[in-house]
Amino acid sequence: MTQSGRSPSPAPTSPQTAAKPTLRAANWAMARRLWTDHVREHRTKIALSLIAVAFIAVSTSLYPVLINWAFTSLGEKSGWAISTLPWLVLVVTAVRGASTYIQIVLTQQAVTKVEADMQSRLYRHLVAADLTAVNAETPAAWTQRFTTDLLYVRNALTRLVNILVREGLTIVALFVTMIWLDWQLSLIAFTVLPLALIPISMIGKRLRKVSKRTQEQTGDMASLTVETFGAARTVKTYKLEPYLAARADRAFESLRKLRYKSMIQKGRVDPMTEALGGVAVAAILAFVGWRIMSGQSTIGEFTGFMGALLIASQPLRALGNLSALVQEGLAALTRYYAVLDEPVTVRDRPDARPATFGADTVRFEGVDFSYSAKAPALHGVTFEARAGETTAIVGRSGAGKSTVFNLIPRLYDPSAGRITIGGEDIAGLTLSSLRERIAIVSQDVTIFNDTVGANIALGRPGASADEIAAAAKNAGAHDFIMRAPGGYDAPAGERGGNFSGGERQRIALARAFLKDAPILLLDEATSALDAESEEIVKAALQRLAAGRTTLVIAHRLATVRAAEQIIVLDAGRVAETGTHDALVASGGLYAKFHRLQLASD
Repeated sequence: MTQSGRSPSPAPTSPQTAAKPTLRAANWAMARRLWTDHVREHRTKIALSLIAVAFIAVSTSLYPVLINWAFTSLGEKSGWAISTLPWLVLVVTAVRGASTYIQIVLTQQAVTKVEADMQSRLYRHLVAADLTAVNAETPAAWTQRFTTDLLYVRNALTRLVNILVREGLTIVALFVTMIWLDWQLSLIAFTVLPLALIPISMIGKRLRKVSKRTQEQTGDMASLTVETFGAARTVKTYKLEPYLAARADRAFESLRKLRYKSMIQKGRVDPMTEALGGVAVAAILAFVGWRIMSGQSTIGEFTGFMGALLIASQPLRALGNLSALVQEGLAALTRYYAVLDEPVTVRDRPDARPATFGADTVRFEGVDFSYSAKAPALHGVTFEARAGETTAIVGRSGAGKSTVFNLIPRLYDPSAGRITIGGEDIAGLTLSSLRERIAIVSQDVTIFNDTVGANIALGRPGASADEIAAAAKNAGAHDFIMRAPGGYDAPAGERGGNFSGGERQRIALARAFLKDAPILLLDEATSALDAESEEIVKAALQRLAAGRTTLVIAHRLATVRAAEQIIVLDAGRVAETGTHDALVASGGLYAKFHRLQLASD
């Protein structure tokens, strides 16, 4: 007690000291979570694999016994033992070989299924995730999560069974054999070898940090290569090869340094265990030499024991390297669960109801939205897109046009205000029913690497071949589809590369026709087309918009002259509303855009 009568305060804990149990607890929590989420369902295969491991361990531990018996029998010139020993060796070898094969098959069945399940779960989560979360990384970086990251997890799981369990049990069995052969020599070995655990543990912790950074840098490198080769035309046109080569050199060098650090950390394990093993062997040789010289031991006894020790050295080295592999797996597992734990904010409310609206009025009421705290996109936006009419939304780049479109199908939720369709607040509707009543056609056409028919059928899964063909005819796509080898079964190619830009746009239109949604969003649907394709697509769009509530984004004002209403956005606010003629006559922002476009034509 101090003079004040209070107990002294405990010594402050350093961040490093406090982090140790926290990190260890986090590792165990992740391991338990992995077991519960993905591994537990394969426990039968794992149990059978462990039985096979037990046979491997026992059969391996019999080798030193056979060696000891062989030397003793040879010394005694026992004919029965000499004739029996080869058969025993064959039996032990056969049991060990068969058990090893069975264990490998069962382990790989379980581990590869765990990897596939993790990939599927990650994919499903990302498909359902908020756009904010999906856009946080590049497609190449996400691809790296599915490949490299989960490969680390799979390797760690495989090695845990193959090394920690199999080699661990083998070492235990060999140690039992060593104790049975000579407990005094075993005591010397057991005293020296555990000293390797301390530096190995320290190396593992450092390696985990390096592994996490390596995985992140691998994702960045993948993004760089995809970005480069996806823009090959721009790269060559602007002579960007030297610039990109320099960027790539820096990225590759950064990754090389991280991998070098990783390999150096791993490379310290084998020399460390080798050196400690040498200390153990030297101590045993000194002790055995003294015993043999004093007549307390024989060469046969020493040979059997050294056989066990040398056989145990390989699994001991494997155990030393296991820490590095596990740390790489833990780093990847941390990244995996960090994605899964990202909350989904755009979701169905508990009391969400199915949407029942048709081609009704879309209304924004005082809507605010920001992609980030520093970048507000909409401020108090209020307007009404009347039922069955076409409403155009125009404005400068960054005015908030695309944000308006993103909010209608609830790709994001507004931070203030509300959006209604037919008087129903869309925030209270189920996402599935809301989105099945909205079709969107944009300049960035999405065509999947499947058949043309399958791409159109995405508008309404389960549609018949006749319905698909009817939708294609409405979109002006039927004729060129039938000219393609295979017709509707023709492959579209990656990103629809087997078809021209205008043809891809008409395939996307056919998808919208097939969906037959009452609310239609057209986002610059003809901006990237040549004059002939634009006229064909415009005619199809007019047919598609008939009888629907249609909202159109367009930079070229000539494409929206016929709209019943035009909303002019400026810096995230509604600046003007009216028809084309009325807005031109008012002399405001729309009139300015109109004069500029007339001057440029």
